[in-house]
Amino acid sequence: MADSTLYPTAYRTHSLGQIQTQGVDLLDKEVTICGYAQAIRGKGKICFLDLRDGTGLCQVFLKQGLVDDDVLSSVQNASRESTIQFTGTVAQKRAPKVAEGEPVPPPEYEVVATGVNILSLAATPLPLGVTDTVHVELDTRLDNRFLDLRRTHVNAIFNLRAKILQYGREHLINEGFKEINSPKIIAAAAEGGTNLFPMKYFERDAYLSQSPQLYKQLAILGGLERVFEIGPAFRAENHDTYRHLNEFVSFDIEMAWANDEDVMAVQERMINHIWSSVAANDGKEIEAINVYRRTQEMDDIVVEVPSIPFPRVEYSDAIEMIAAAGQDITWGDDIEAHHADIIAEHHSGFHFIPRWPMPMKPFYIYHEKDETSPSGGQLSRGFDLNYGRDEMTSGGQREHRADVLTQNLIDVNLDPADFDFYIDGFRFGAPPHAGWGLGVARLTMALTGSRNVRETVLFPRDRKRCTP
Repeated sequence: MADSTLYPTAYRTHSLGQIQTQGVDLLDKEVTICGYAQAIRGKGKICFLDLRDGTGLCQVFLKQGLVDDDVLSSVQNASRESTIQFTGTVAQKRAPKVAEGEPVPPPEYEVVATGVNILSLAATPLPLGVTDTVHVELDTRLDNRFLDLRRTHVNAIFNLRAKILQYGREHLINEGFKEINSPKIIAAAAEGGTNLFPMKYFERDAYLSQSPQLYKQLAILGGLERVFEIGPAFRAENHDTYRHLNEFVSFDIEMAWANDEDVMAVQERMINHIWSSVAANDGKEIEAINVYRRTQEMDDIVVEVPSIPFPRVEYSDAIEMIAAAGQDITWGDDIEAHHADIIAEHHSGFHFIPRWPMPMKPFYIYHEKDETSPSGGQLSRGFDLNYGRDEMTSGGQREHRADVLTQNLIDVNLDPADFDFYIDGFRFGAPPHAGWGLGVARLTMALTGSRNVRETVLFPRDRKRCTP
């Protein structure tokens, strides 16, 4: 858990993480701390309480004479997960005995209480254990996410998700991208199809946005050169898998005077920066996850910084690879999850799959006629990024010719009149440009070794879940 408390508040002078990291400077000084009662030990004249907040753990020592008897009794009888405020002095805990030749662990600190304020007693029984190592079903966890988040390894997953957003944002800014915000109430589909959530917008029909695609392109046409957005998107799809949600958050970029290779390079540099930064700064969060994984007899996750450039497995080569493995697949077919498993046998980490057939990509992807491809088909400048078997990204160079865009819409049975606001932007000088969208939850899955995308989203929205 990250120690993020820099300033005192009305309820505490220090976080518990600060007690441990700054303990030598706080010895014998009075502090006020708050947290959840994780464990309570001792009856009679003394009591030891393990207090936990979002930054760490600290032992609190209570002794008859330093606190009133009724106060001591109330703490001894408090339920686990109750929130309690303590005032007291910082002391160094007695060091554990170690065998000769064994390394001496760093000192730990505790607070000797002189004042107690029980802020809120937790009801019993708890719907799920916070410190128990027994397996808890995902639905139970999500129904009680407020408690699930108190579990150290779950808390660490969301601290790492926040770091992914932080490191990704700082990298894009360093590469000259500007952050924008596109509307989430739209009048027409960004990617065609029927996977839209309809809504009433006053007297007219509207939809929740599938993607910021059209609007980030319009920003590029307006001369902003390089833009990015981190925001939600909505897909009314019936998928019910470990990697699909109906509301998700993604990194989206768009870049002028660029092709697909240019933005693939931006993406691999960004992911390399995220992984490098986590490896350098966030080992405590990774270890918190691994401590739990060991109780479940799972392998540790290791943050291996991916080397760049990432491998490129062109669509045509991927089809040949899959067919050579005995699968019934031909050029023009989609690469499904069980096909991706075959590619992952050769590329278990991040890898791009570029040059998809045009009919398999959205109308706004750039056409590139290739007479040498099977059937002389239309290739696109579209690409995917996979991590093992799982798709992370869809992206590509965009079509910047207004007449071609109009025909593309007709080809996918969309009415160009519904896209006048978009096509008009291309009639007055449009630079070649490219971009991508990268799912934050799936990227967090890859970093944390999570088995289900719902583990990496605070309150997921899927086919069955709309609360909490």
